[in-house]
Amino acid sequence: MSEIQNPCVNCGACCGYFRVSFYLAEAEDGGGTVPLSVTEPLPPFLRCMQGTNSRSPRCKALQGEIGQAVFCSIYLNRPSPCREFEQSGDNGLHNEACERARAGYNLPPLLLPVPNRLIAEEIGAVQLTGCHSGAEQGTITH
Repeated sequence: MSEIQNPCVNCGACCGYFRVSFYLAEAEDGGGTVPLSVTEPLPPFLRCMQGTNSRSPRCKALQGEIGQAVFCSIYLNRPSPCREFEQSGDNGLHNEACERARAGYNLPPLLLPVPNRLIAEEIGAVQLTGCHSGAEQGTITH
C-alpha cells in the first residue's frame, strides 16, 4: 500500500496505545538496528520502545499528533512488532487491536473493502422479476 493511501500516516493510535516490546537482539546493542536512544530494557531478554511501558503509552519515536499527520522517526529501523502490525482492512482482514487503539483515541474504525466474491454472491442472490412467472421467472430467453 502506498504511503499516500495508507491511513497509518494520519493515525498513530497503535504507537500511543500499546507497549511495544521486542527481543533485545533487535536493538543496536544486541546487533540489531533499533536505536538504543528510543528503547528501554525489560529484563531479562526484552526491550521496549521508550514511552510505551507506562499507563499512558506513547512511543518516543512517534512524531506528530495522533489522529493527524504522524510519522515514525526511526521508521526504517523500527522493531518487528511495528513492522508486523497490520492496519485493520489490510488484505481484507479485520485487526481488532488496530480498531481498539483507534477507539482509544475516538477515531472511527477503518472500513474494510468489500471482496469482489461477496459482491458477485449478492448480485447472484437478487431475485429477478419481470413479465415471466413461475418456473420462468428470472430466466432470460432470446
